[in-house]
Amino acid sequence: MHIEPGIVDGAKLTLSYATAIAALGYAAKMAVTNRQDNGGITGLLSRSVLTTALVFSFFQILPHYPVGVSEVHFILGSTLFLLFGAGPAAIGLAGGLLMQGVFFAPADLPQYGMNVTTLLVPLFAVAMLAKKVIPAKTAYVDLSYGQALALSTAYQGGVVAWVAFWAFYGQGFGAANLASVSTFGAAYMLVVLMEPLVDLAILAGAKTVSGLKGHQIVQARLHSAAAA
Repeated sequence: MHIEPGIVDGAKLTLSYATAIAALGYAAKMAVTNRQDNGGITGLLSRSVLTTALVFSFFQILPHYPVGVSEVHFILGSTLFLLFGAGPAAIGLAGGLLMQGVFFAPADLPQYGMNVTTLLVPLFAVAMLAKKVIPAKTAYVDLSYGQALALSTAYQGGVVAWVAFWAFYGQGFGAANLASVSTFGAAYMLVVLMEPLVDLAILAGAKTVSGLKGHQIVQARLHSAAAA
């Protein structure tokens, strides 16, 4: 989902700075809210460090392919949310993306505002959707495929929507750009079919690992019903 250099440039980059500031500010708010979950501030820091390392590895190690206007990545945003909570997941997405840019892809740094917005805003949507589609009495390790699919679709669909927005904002609605965005969107929807299976496999593993329940390295909701 990396926005390629040159798609949005010049004065138009100002909008990306504004959206990034707003997204990072909301992420900070979520982190403050999550600090009381399973381990307090220490737990929040532990989960944030882990998610940052995971996101960095997702971008650098997992397969990624240039398609159309951008690249198709396995970001596993809904997986991070389910395991670690919205706040740590947001910190990890922002931090892992920044680390990749600083150490391996400095040409992507001017696009950081667009890319971090594209990663974080769909995560916020997932956090809100989870409250609607997952009953409070259901621990995340007991999710059904349908529930996991709903979260994955929300996240990946949001990523595609933001990539399309940046592409149209920067390059207009010409035939070539429309075709490029459509090709990217079609390819990314394949991830939607795979990610719920990954989510369920990881959740099943988390359910069987003794000692993980209540550990500050994961969010409390992973194994427990929502707090009253």
